[in-house]
Amino acid sequence: MSTPSKPATDTSRRTFLKSSTAATVGASLATIATSQAVHAQGSDLLRIGLIGCGGRGTGAAKNAMNADPKCQLTVMADAYDDRLNRQSRPALERDKGLASKIKVTDDTSHVGLDAYKRVMDSNVDVVLLCTPPQFRPVQLRAAIEAGKHVFCEKPVAVDAPGVRSVMETSQMAKEKNLSLVSGLCWRYDRGVKATIERIKAGMIGDVVAIQENYLANTLWHRGRKPEWTDMDYQLRNWLYYTWLSGDHIVEQHIHSLDKAVWLMNDEPPVSAIGLGGRQVRIEPRFGHIFDHFAVCYEWANGVKTFSYTRQMAKCKNETEDFVIGTKGRAKVLANQIEPTDGDSWKFSGAKPSMYDLEHQALFAGIRSGKILNNGHYMCISTMVAIMGREACYSGQKIEWDKALASEVRLGPETIEPGQALEYSVAMPGRTKPS
Repeated sequence: MSTPSKPATDTSRRTFLKSSTAATVGASLATIATSQAVHAQGSDLLRIGLIGCGGRGTGAAKNAMNADPKCQLTVMADAYDDRLNRQSRPALERDKGLASKIKVTDDTSHVGLDAYKRVMDSNVDVVLLCTPPQFRPVQLRAAIEAGKHVFCEKPVAVDAPGVRSVMETSQMAKEKNLSLVSGLCWRYDRGVKATIERIKAGMIGDVVAIQENYLANTLWHRGRKPEWTDMDYQLRNWLYYTWLSGDHIVEQHIHSLDKAVWLMNDEPPVSAIGLGGRQVRIEPRFGHIFDHFAVCYEWANGVKTFSYTRQMAKCKNETEDFVIGTKGRAKVLANQIEPTDGDSWKFSGAKPSMYDLEHQALFAGIRSGKILNNGHYMCISTMVAIMGREACYSGQKIEWDKALASEVRLGPETIEPGQALEYSVAMPGRTKPS
């Protein structure tokens, strides 16, 4: 992390929340003509393009095709041929339930760091953005400029300039009447939705504190092959490099932080302070990310969220959202509410896959003309995760206004195929916040 240059303007929390995002975009949006949705109500076939053919991308393609009877996957793109043509595409074609919807050919399979541009040039109606977070701001902008509806995986960026870019693109999507649905999937889970609705309705009184636990095991590592360049190695193991993933507080723990933001009516906290480090995953193959974070976020009304995330093997795991109110408490993922007075409540309805439901909502919105735009909360939750990371990396108190206004960008302007990006492990008390 490096010391940020002084921003030209102050991006305040109040401005972020209440001003028209069009004002943030400025003159650039004034040149955008009002455009039409790709598909009006009653349209027939929806063509899908997948960008990023890893496990999540392949899964998202399946979810999208499950979501609508009249859709087809017609274009795929990835930085690497083996991920696309030897793993993802064959896996999708082997799925008997989806085989009739896979219309990808060799001519519509695109490989390379700029392969996403071929998807934008195609006739697809919907783009699934499932590349590493570093690439999301640029690729999302390209998709909306090309007139595509978008499913955008979380998080939407790894730094404040990226978040601000996505804020602008989200407004552009509204101007062009294009759907933008986020991969913050718990927003579409029926049990979680019902639980949070009851909390907001006052079933446990006023919320006074939230505890977010995402204590998990380690994740995959792709190893290294002799033919890979240093940059190939980082791109294929992107989880372990902050410039690509944002660190796991941003890439994974954002799911928990998003539920805290949701409970706080999609308003950001005013500050964050925390601690974290690299205790177990210390080998060079794990790049420079931390393996644990603990952050205390404070909102303007005094409510605090105590946030804990860890990626370590052979430890006690727990993923849950604990909400304490003046008149009771709740567990969001368990879909349980226990008021101080009155009967307890637990969700008992049907729970189809939230991964399918988010795509169903996307396609239903396109077909009905009721366009969805999740841009506001996906930007807030991403920035909340980033400010938590910076609080732990630096050991300093991080304020929302200053964090959002930062001009520090992680990663190079352009990615060279061979040379790896240099990095160092953050040291609290020495590392300057971005």
